[in-house]
Amino acid sequence: MLNFYYGEECPHCHHMLPIVDKLISEGIEVAKLETWHNDANAKLLDGVDRGRCGGVPFFHNTETDQFICGSSTEERIRAWAAGEELKEE
Repeated sequence: MLNFYYGEECPHCHHMLPIVDKLISEGIEVAKLETWHNDANAKLLDGVDRGRCGGVPFFHNTETDQFICGSSTEERIRAWAAGEELKEE
């Protein structure tokens, strides 16, 4: 499962939303989980973040346990979604 954790008023998250929406429109299942106004999603983020990023945007691939902290490129987000090994940025 692919999860995108974001905050409603987060400018970095809004920068990433068009990429996430593009993947979704292509049939890639990505759950968009708002964390600033949804306590349940915030708790989910705390459980998977485990001190890795400490905020949003946070991308987590539950199958590979790969994650991306913050804004990134479409190419890197596609690699994450495909479960490819991510290179350091």
